[in-house]
Amino acid sequence: MKIAPSALRLYAVTDRAWLRGRTLADQVAAVLAGGATCIQLREKAADRASRRAAAEELLPLCHRFGVPLVIDDDVALAKELDVAGVHVGQGDMDVAEACALLGPDKIVGATAHNVAEACVAAAAGADYLGCGAVFGSTTKDDTTPLSTGELRRICAAVDIPAVAIGGVNKGNMMQLKGTGIAGVAVVSALFAAEDEEAAARRLRRLAEEVSGCTQL
Repeated sequence: MKIAPSALRLYAVTDRAWLRGRTLADQVAAVLAGGATCIQLREKAADRASRRAAAEELLPLCHRFGVPLVIDDDVALAKELDVAGVHVGQGDMDVAEACALLGPDKIVGATAHNVAEACVAAAAGADYLGCGAVFGSTTKDDTTPLSTGELRRICAAVDIPAVAIGGVNKGNMMQLKGTGIAGVAVVSALFAAEDEEAAARRLRRLAEEVSGCTQL
């Protein structure tokens, strides 16, 4: 397995909407210090030069903390910068194509909204699944609702780890306990927090409990 379930426990997805005068690197450093276990650079509105600059800035931070850096929907950039991997959504590059371009040692994550999509992604070579939106979303308008029952069925249907995404925060995360997820993917609950490091620490503890693991 190219990514261990423990590396997906608290999966932080970047968003510049809450920088408040800080840099993205400042915020990522804070969530890493608080216990984030994976960073996804998601820069949907940025041009390629800006996305590359951001990735180059975050990569040494992730190396320092021993945490994988995954780039959203830019397989070519992930390959150029030799980051840990890429995440592709349902409307992005095909999973099998991403795997072929990146090679056998890189992580390819995929989005799944139901069991059928999860099984297709796993069969195509995905290393993990991002499943949602479990509680709606503050960052996307076109989300597909995903019930905890369907999330449980996804986790039972595939042999790769899955993370829950979509409006996950400290107030609702425990509703996901028992679904079989390896962890949670979080955006605003981390990056909109006044103290990102403290928020990450709290969410990491909850994510450990939800996944049935004990934080070391």
